[in-house]
Amino acid sequence: MASRRPWLAALLVAALTLAGCVDEDVPREAQVAVERAQAEDTWLGERVAHALKGQSAPDGFALLANGQQAFETRVELIHRAERSLDIQTYLFGDGQTTRLIMEELIEAAERGVRVRLLLDDMGAIGQGERLAALSSHPRIEVRVFNPVAFGRGHLATRVLASFTAPKTQHRRMHNKLWIADNTVGIVGGRNLGDEYFDANESLNFADLDLVTIGQVVPELSQSFDDYWNHALAQPIARYHSVEASAWQPFADELDRWLDDNAEADYLVRLRESPSEAPPWRTLFWGSAQAFWDSPDKIHSDGAPHWQATLLGELLRHAESRERLVMISAYFVPTRAGVERLEALAGQGVAIDIITNSLASTDAAVVHGAYMPWRARLIESGVRLFELRPEQEASGNATAEEMRVPGASASALHIKALGFDDQVFIGSFNVDPRSVFWNTEVGVLVESDGLREAFDELVEIGQQPTISYRVTLEDGALGWAYEHEGERRRAVEEPGSWWRHANAWFSRTFHLEPLL
Repeated sequence: MASRRPWLAALLVAALTLAGCVDEDVPREAQVAVERAQAEDTWLGERVAHALKGQSAPDGFALLANGQQAFETRVELIHRAERSLDIQTYLFGDGQTTRLIMEELIEAAERGVRVRLLLDDMGAIGQGERLAALSSHPRIEVRVFNPVAFGRGHLATRVLASFTAPKTQHRRMHNKLWIADNTVGIVGGRNLGDEYFDANESLNFADLDLVTIGQVVPELSQSFDDYWNHALAQPIARYHSVEASAWQPFADELDRWLDDNAEADYLVRLRESPSEAPPWRTLFWGSAQAFWDSPDKIHSDGAPHWQATLLGELLRHAESRERLVMISAYFVPTRAGVERLEALAGQGVAIDIITNSLASTDAAVVHGAYMPWRARLIESGVRLFELRPEQEASGNATAEEMRVPGASASALHIKALGFDDQVFIGSFNVDPRSVFWNTEVGVLVESDGLREAFDELVEIGQQPTISYRVTLEDGALGWAYEHEGERRRAVEEPGSWWRHANAWFSRTFHLEPLL
């Protein structure tokens, strides 16, 4: 009988593997951002007040397109923080950048800074013991959002555990925030991991952050508090038991690792990086508004109406009469979205879209849901650009900001929208998953200077040394690009057979609503 039912043994193994427990005795207290009066009485607060003095605009902004600079800015904010660091991320990888960040967070906590680190539970896979050790410091707390108690050690078992609550476990907290002393904020597409900061030797992401000061920062802090205090945000120590002072041997371990790897190329580049004024000291000025999904979105019985999501709120405050720019790592327009874009194009709106090519994307299944709409979009007048995995130097110093150096391949990870004179930067992709299933956050900015800087990045991203221009000739798609100074056009979509197979699977089985 047993030989005819091998699935029973597999089920038993899975059950034993997924076994886990929750320690309800670990305290969980409501907390809020540092009061503005306290925030102003800090080194960052004083510098920000000085920068805002004499400005008629309420907010200041800077763009972070270069990955290493984005990392250095985060470390600088850790060094300068005196009261609080609030960090929210979807993914938290194990690499040299995250290990350095954890060491810096411990040092900040030792100076008296309160550290709150909020991760999506799926993004904490395999790092539970390490994060619990970090959270054992009396001034550091790590919480995981939408957690399960089982299968936390590996991706395979964590996915199996998701079947215990399928209605909510495919929904994730995709938000990314970094706030120092409730005074300087960073919002954008970057998770925490080497590939987001140009530190990975094989694959790095072209990404974009918005640094901001001014009135919009307390709005972002409110967003963070909404998630931090939500019932789905649970202390990681409830799922991983460690000694009360586990942070001390963990800090020693980090020190040894960083000493042993002191000559690693990336760490050397960080040490040799010229000391320049951080971008939050050289700003564009304007006004901004933060938008975020309610954390209750995870609890919805079904897909919410799009007008009740971040997208609906955003479109009530942004309008495109002349130009619309969409930069989305994962672009799945859907029939309704295509019809809306066709209508805008018919009204004379110039529409540019930059997304990943099949050859560059890290999610070929998602690309497959986008592929069928390309010809129709181009016919309506939309210009389509797809990032190339191999990018060539152009001799333009500014253009190098959009390139991803030091890796054998790169992929787009930017999430940004341009509406006439407004720019929206955040964690939101133009796909059903961001609209209906995940939670997102972002900032809508009105600033002439920032818009000009954004337009410059868009132009760079459209260069044939960086992206393919998708064309339509006699009903057939083509991919125009430049190689070693020579203009070329591929008539077959670039990408390996495996990527093509994954894209075919997505199209054939109509996975679009889930992507």
